[in-house]
Amino acid sequence: MQPLQSAKQEAIEAIQKLPDNVDLDEIVYRLYVINKIQQGMQDVEAGRTISHEELTREIEQW
Repeated sequence: MQPLQSAKQEAIEAIQKLPDNVDLDEIVYRLYVINKIQQGMQDVEAGRTISHEELTREIEQW
């Protein structure tokens, strides 16, 4: 298990992994995706999920 890092440190590490010629839009997008993944993992840990069947029913109502 990884030690907990601050959001700032995670952002710095994510940005450092990108190529030097990356544009600002790509940086913002990568940070957004990382944040959404973390939020999803927190939701799973907290039990805030729905079943496949429930999701299928929701999609059918669109």
